[in-house]
Amino acid sequence: MKKQIEATFIVSFQILLLFAGLGLTAFAQPKKPQFRVVALAEKGGGVHAPFVAEAKKWLTHVAASANFTIDYIENTEPINDQFLAHYQLFIQLNYPPYRWTDTAKAAFQKYIIEGKGGGWVGFHHATLLGEFDGYPMWPWFSEFMGGIRYKNYIATFAKATVRVEAENHPCLKGVPATFTVEKEEWYTYDKSPRPNVNVLATVDESTYSPDSNLKMGGDHPVIWSNEHMKARNVYMFMGHHPDLFKNDAFVTVFRNAIFWGAGQ
Repeated sequence: MKKQIEATFIVSFQILLLFAGLGLTAFAQPKKPQFRVVALAEKGGGVHAPFVAEAKKWLTHVAASANFTIDYIENTEPINDQFLAHYQLFIQLNYPPYRWTDTAKAAFQKYIIEGKGGGWVGFHHATLLGEFDGYPMWPWFSEFMGGIRYKNYIATFAKATVRVEAENHPCLKGVPATFTVEKEEWYTYDKSPRPNVNVLATVDESTYSPDSNLKMGGDHPVIWSNEHMKARNVYMFMGHHPDLFKNDAFVTVFRNAIFWGAGQ
């Protein structure tokens, strides 16, 4: 009788261990990602390479803590409808609005106009609109950015104050009314995009240090969203210097933009 009880106990214990093992295996399996992100950053990147390197480190940390995946591409060759359908957010981290394949242009336009796939966050180079490196301007992208054309930039950089206009926009949540950017080129355009976009923040040209004559006359948007498009989208002009990732306001806007753009 005693042996029977011992045998039953051993079998029961083995069963418990088996179920415990199964439970631990299931627990150890990674959770399904909340969403998927693709980021476009040109190979090499020239003077923008340090910004991209720092951005990748920061994005790796954010993706791990918030449970989303991020893939990187270095040109527009992979982009088509099927490719974009896998992602809920497209980050144009460092890539101008030229050197895109025709297939990529058509797929991206559809992605933004129809808004069925996901959102977009663009930086800096995305408003380098004009004729560059033998490429014509992409008219649709100019329309997307508010109908503007690139005009000039402060090549020697300037420190300046950014002023938030749309404090209630999700991308500006937790961002102070003003914040300082230590080093930036502050592109100027042939006109303000304001009539065609929702301006979220502007740079105060009177705070340029050192001062510069390359100004837009007071109305100089640097963060905006084109609400004529169905895809959630936000453009942030800042995106040249790696020290931006030491700027709490910048990283807060970037983080907010990721989750808002991805519909989270």
